[in-house]
Amino acid sequence: MQFDECARLILWDIDHTLLDGGGVSRDAYRSAFTRVTGRPMSRMADMTGKTDLLIASETLRLHDIDPDPGTLTTFITAVAEELEARADLLAVRGHVLPGVPEALGTLSRVPGVRQSVLTGNMRILAELKLSVFGLGEHLDLDAGAYGDDAEERVALLPSAWKRAQLHYRRDFSATETVIVGDTLMDIATAKAGDARVVAVATGSVSADELHRGGADIVLPDLADTQAVLDAVLGANAGEASGSLTKLSE
Repeated sequence: MQFDECARLILWDIDHTLLDGGGVSRDAYRSAFTRVTGRPMSRMADMTGKTDLLIASETLRLHDIDPDPGTLTTFITAVAEELEARADLLAVRGHVLPGVPEALGTLSRVPGVRQSVLTGNMRILAELKLSVFGLGEHLDLDAGAYGDDAEERVALLPSAWKRAQLHYRRDFSATETVIVGDTLMDIATAKAGDARVVAVATGSVSADELHRGGADIVLPDLADTQAVLDAVLGANAGEASGSLTKLSE
């Protein structure tokens, strides 16, 4: 099977799709807020499906602090430093979600498939989380999009396409692109670019809500590797499975 016969750019969300961070990111935000403002954080913006830029900006506004560029940059830099300092705690309190290593590894062996991330995490935090849990091996992080690329998540897909074009020296069409995530914002991001979206009900959004939100396919989790292959590869799943069988012989 040639590259163009089953070309897929699979863009994975990270939190609650690939892994659960055990609330350590919230702790990092609290400490960073106190460092930057000199007072405790009394409220935090809802993090679900949002970019770090938007979470930080909304959190500052909740405390009547103007998220001007200088303050916002100082805040998110402090967040990154605080999470880096908690890497060992992240490894203890967090965990990889069921089936993730198998799904990433299997898809990495399918000719034509390329995998990266489209995440609300700023890049330094995405790399940290994936490194802590050993999930970076099959992901081309130079071809992804991150929560410090834009404040609104729906603006991230064009960034991923641009980086993928530079990294792989080819364009990926919307029909060749699949976003995998656990929130309504993952769905909205895919729909904004006419890409396909596979939703997983491993976060705070129910399977019914994900269906109603417009996901092309909803999986309960990533534990069934064949179901993941079928979902992200669609009509090419059978051919891909045949190729994998030949590779294993």
